[in-house]
Amino acid sequence: MKKLVRLLLTIALAFVVFTGFRWYRYITNTDSPYDEIGITLNNAMPGPFNAWGCAKLKTTFGTSLPPYGCAAKNATQWK
Repeated sequence: MKKLVRLLLTIALAFVVFTGFRWYRYITNTDSPYDEIGITLNNAMPGPFNAWGCAKLKTTFGTSLPPYGCAAKNATQWK
């Protein structure tokens, strides 16, 4: 039973690390703010992480339209 629990915890940790790395790589990119997987991950992040990610993206891509999850009510301005 301990081996099963250890295996499940290892899989869960690997998933969290991979997802977190993929999200951070999207937030710190300099190519485009419109990566579909990155947008989905950023939109699924809790409030403070999403806000930090949107602020980081706005710093890099402030002159372009914001991606989904970082747009204000009118969808043309950043949060």
